[in-house]
Formats: sequence, structure tokens, C-alpha cells
Amino acid sequence: MATIDVIMPQMGESIAEGTLSRWIKKVGEAVKRDEPIFEISTDKVDAEIPAPSAGVLSEILVQEGQTVAVQTVVARIDTEAAAGAAKPAAAPAPAASSPAAAPTKPAASAPEPAPAAPKPTPAPTPPAAAVRPAAEKVRTGHLAEGNGEMETAEERLRRRSTPLVRKMAAEHNLDISEIPGTGLAGRVTKNDVLGYIEVGQRVAPPAPTRAPGAAPEPAAAPRAPAAPQVDPWEGDTVEPWSRIRKLTAEHMVMSRRVSPHVNTIFEIDYSRIAQLRGRKKQEYASRGVNLTFLAFIAKATADALRRNPRVNAAVSGESTIVRRDINLGIAVALEWGLIVPVIKHADELSLLGLARAINDLGERARGKKLSPDEVQKGTFTITNPGVFGSVIGTPIINQPQAAILCVGAIEKQPSVITVDGTDTIGVRTKGMLSLAFDHRIVDGSDADRFMADVKKTLQEFPEGAV
Repeated sequence: MATIDVIMPQMGESIAEGTLSRWIKKVGEAVKRDEPIFEISTDKVDAEIPAPSAGVLSEILVQEGQTVAVQTVVARIDTEAAAGAAKPAAAPAPAASSPAAAPTKPAASAPEPAPAAPKPTPAPTPPAAAVRPAAEKVRTGHLAEGNGEMETAEERLRRRSTPLVRKMAAEHNLDISEIPGTGLAGRVTKNDVLGYIEVGQRVAPPAPTRAPGAAPEPAAAPRAPAAPQVDPWEGDTVEPWSRIRKLTAEHMVMSRRVSPHVNTIFEIDYSRIAQLRGRKKQEYASRGVNLTFLAFIAKATADALRRNPRVNAAVSGESTIVRRDINLGIAVALEWGLIVPVIKHADELSLLGLARAINDLGERARGKKLSPDEVQKGTFTITNPGVFGSVIGTPIINQPQAAILCVGAIEKQPSVITVDGTDTIGVRTKGMLSLAFDHRIVDGSDADRFMADVKKTLQEFPEGAV
């Protein structure tokens, strides 16, 4: 076809929308295939999205800052052949906005903002005036009850809830659509309703006096703000939250509310790692890899997760999912937020492979070059505030995982060591590791066995594995 649709890419099965944060190209500019043309922001990734074809960016349908569902057409590209042919054809046919629309649109039809997508869809055809933007929902949507608007599968699943949840919402005069859901596709669960009430977001009291069969109130009670509003003082700077900051905040509050966090902290003697790293650092550098302490920690963690599978798990309702795959998320601090790229099947990689993956993902995260798939399906997360000098931290679990490991600063310290049965003071390279875990499915003994395993591996790291 002469015109190519550019869509909001699928961010993964748990992500239903994305925010178009910046257009890199402007209307009328030439683009090359796989050249970045716009940036997106979700709770999983900030990324530059490449052009699906070479040509000219002919139309922008979604503006900067707008949040739209995945698969929404955000722009159109005229291919190079069509761009050359469009100029002579413009004078005799000024009404045709694109070659694809000409054979299907009668000359006398009413004007529309854009032609209907040419691809066939299984859903009922909406009225002409609603062809777009509803067309993007046709692929998985259905008509919502009582109106002619399309409803996505995610919206339909969110609207559905158990009788218990609906009863609780009615008793407390709550609108289920206003409650952030943590179930599949945002479905509201019993715990979501309880947490919503507990944190003070319920404004109106229960309404038990409404007569049976009476019509519901015309509107739900207004929801209290998630955080108190504070007036800025003279000289203050107000910085509105970006989408990634908003989603991070929501994710962290939800995690604290859902998971009972418990922390265990171990001191690690990294002296052997420091010696191995000193001997091998140049060899790794010659292969384009920076050998960091984090690579050793990631290797020890991946191996320990294989031996301690209860830590590599997730909660699903009232069940525990013990993950088969070990996919390590490595938190990367960015100027505009935090992102967690994932190393898939980390336990199958050597130390060199892990070091290379950590270097690569970190660099591409800071350059907004990650693909959506590279921030999906993590089973365990490592965060490293020690690079900033933090002695240790107690991080929040990255839902729906069961645990997160925090790496503190690694420094030379005076320490008591035993030489030939005699205690003496020596200089050792030491640091702290802390594990935050979900006490619903990880017992203290499970967590401490895992941490003891990691500690033993790091302090006795085999030279043959370097």
C-alpha cells in the first residue's frame, strides 16, 4: 500500500496503553525504515519507536502527551513511491487525502476525520461518524451495553468483577471503575476494595437507607485525592509528574499496600571478588565488557534462585506461582525516572554473559533504545543504590514478584580476621546486601537460606567461573 499506519506498539500482555511523550520527526519529513520517529512512555519502559517503513511522515494523529490504547494508529507514512506520485496527482484530486481511501469512499459521502481502516474486522461496523477512533478497538473489542462505543477486552474484563466485590462496593457507595485494580488487566479484587477504603480514599459513608429497587444515585461520590494538595511558596518550582513518574508512584503505593514487606540484611566480604576482578578486569575490557561487582552478584543471585525457588515466585489470588524461568531485572536509574530491564534465563549465562548483558541493557536504557519485550517477565529484581554511596536500603518489591535484592556500597573497611588461629585487624572489601520479601509466600527461613547461599557463593567464588 502507498500509506502505512504507524501504531502504538504492544507493551506486553499486562499493558493496555502508552503515552506518546515526544515526536522526533515532523509532518513532511522523510524517514528511513527502523529510524526512530517518536518516543513512548509506559510504566514499563521509555523507548524510541522506529518507523515501520521508509517514506514521508504525512499525518500525525496523536499529539505529544496523549495516552492511547495499544494498536491505536498514531501516524501515517507515505511510502517513497507514493510520495513522488502524490505531487502531480494533487491538483486533479484535491479531496483525496490518501491513495488507500480513493477506491472505497464515494464522492458524495459526508466528511469524516479519517477513512476507516481497510482491513476486515470481526466486530460490527460502527456508524460512519464513529469509524475512527473506534476502529482501533475493533480487533479485540465489543460494543458496550447501551451505547455505540467500542469496548476493549481489557475494559470489558475490568468491568467484570465477582459478586462479593460488587456487594462490597455497593455497601460502601463506591464506583468500581474508580478503584485501581491489581487483578488481570486491572480487574478489581476484594483486596483492592479493602485497601481503597483503608487508605482513606472513600469519601461518602455507606448508604444502607436506600430503598430496595430504588434507582441508583446519578453519580458516584467524589474520590479524595491520592495525596494532599500543598500550596507552593514564593520562589518554589512546581514540576508536574511525567507519566513514568505517575505510574512508578502508583506501582510503589500498590506494592506497599498489597505485599507485607519484611527485610533481612547480610554483610558480605567481597575481598575474594575484588581479587578476581582485579586479575580479570583487563581481559574482560579487551572483549568490550566492564567487569563490575554487580555482575558477580547477579551470577550468585541467579544460581541461588535455582536452589531456592520459593524466592523466585509470584502471588496469584490465593495461590503461589513458582517460576520455572529465572529472569533478573536490573534497576537502572535515569535522569527522568527508573526502569528495570530484564535479563532472560540469567541462570543459563556465564559471568561474562551476565556482565555483557548488564552493560548492554544499562546503556540502551539510558539511550531509550530498549524494546518493550526487554522490560517484561522479570521474576526477581536487583537494585544497586550502593553506586551512589548508600550503605544499604530497604526497597519496595517490584510487583508481581516476591522479592527484591538491594546492593549497598562496597568499600574497604577494617575487619577482624583470623590468621593461623590468631585474630588480627586487617583491611577487607565489604558491603551490605538486603532482601525485601513478600511474607505471604516467602518465610523468613526461605529468605535467610537464600541470602546465606548468595553470601557463601560471593565469599568463595570459584576462579574457574570467572
